[in-house]
Amino acid sequence: MNLFFIFAIMILSIIHGTVGLRIIPYLNLNYNIKIVTWCCIALLAALPIIPIILRSKGFENEVVDWFSWAGYLSLGFFVLTFLAVVTKDLIYLAIGLLTKITAAVGSPSAPTDPGRRDFIQKILSISIVTTTSVSTLAGLYAARKGATIMKTTVPIKGLDKDLSGITIAQVSDLHIGPTIKKGYVEKVVEQVNRLNPDIIAITGDLVDGSVGYLSKHVEPIKDLHANIGKYFVTGNHEYYSGVDQWLDKIDHYGLTNLIDSHEIITKGSGSITLGGVTDYRSSSIKPEHKSDPEKAFYGAPENIPKILLAHQPWSIFDAHKVGADLQLSGHTHGGQFWPFVYAVRMANPYTSGLHDHDGTWIYVNRGTGYWGPPMRLGVKSEITLVKLETKKS
Repeated sequence: MNLFFIFAIMILSIIHGTVGLRIIPYLNLNYNIKIVTWCCIALLAALPIIPIILRSKGFENEVVDWFSWAGYLSLGFFVLTFLAVVTKDLIYLAIGLLTKITAAVGSPSAPTDPGRRDFIQKILSISIVTTTSVSTLAGLYAARKGATIMKTTVPIKGLDKDLSGITIAQVSDLHIGPTIKKGYVEKVVEQVNRLNPDIIAITGDLVDGSVGYLSKHVEPIKDLHANIGKYFVTGNHEYYSGVDQWLDKIDHYGLTNLIDSHEIITKGSGSITLGGVTDYRSSSIKPEHKSDPEKAFYGAPENIPKILLAHQPWSIFDAHKVGADLQLSGHTHGGQFWPFVYAVRMANPYTSGLHDHDGTWIYVNRGTGYWGPPMRLGVKSEITLVKLETKKS
């Protein structure tokens, strides 16, 4: 954990320091205002890490949550501004190199007027701050307005006709914690219940905090209604928040925990095996929770379809080996906000939506909530309604 804080402080210092160095000099501020501005930037750089430190020491209350709100919003703004500043500097560098090359092979260009150059930099700096401020507010609105219902149909080989049309409502990465509370959860429960699903699957990262502090905000999940059953598998964040206590609480709320285990779902003459695994990297925190799809399906009938709930898309390789027909995952948030979509794509085999992995389907939910900055840009939060149909020969 100490290494995490050191790394986080280094990254935050680079982001905020770069923004300050590339914006402040062009705003024509007097000396005293410059000092105040730099002090504010230093405070904002520390703000995202302070609530994390406090929560790690057991301090969870509304004051700490307000620090989280302020820290995460400022972090989102500074990240966007940092990326804009770096992009601007790279464009300027390219133009400068092109100008030198042009001068070397042809007639030299007229010298640039320093006053004109400084004026352009000032206008660009103001434009960047204005644009990223608006983008931060737009991202906040998109994150807080609630999840979009995404519907998809998956053809399953060998699915009995009595099960064709069965629906699974998937909720993932709700991240109930410092900025997502009871009101947001109640809205999600209402949306899911309106879908009237046969099965409800919560695929991890439900919480970011302790049972003692967050249980009243998680409690609305007890009102989820499914015609057949409600199931839960752990994500990585449950292991940062007291996984055993949360599993007990989730069981108390009426959901079935699938800890490398399965249940047989029957309707009419048809059956499917619904399996669930712990988070892909859970064993690094709780060794006895090693994620194991083979164990999850151990003893299951071989002649009926297998559906696996697995928080991280990386489980797809082992899921395919054990003959799963469909894996439902989350974890990626779909990138949450542009341009991090591209980084998330490089870090995961699948980022969002439905994919065919060598004959095993995988659907990756973009996240019903969000994590860190309360922002979504270009990536909607979602509740997924998966409809299973018999695959035609």
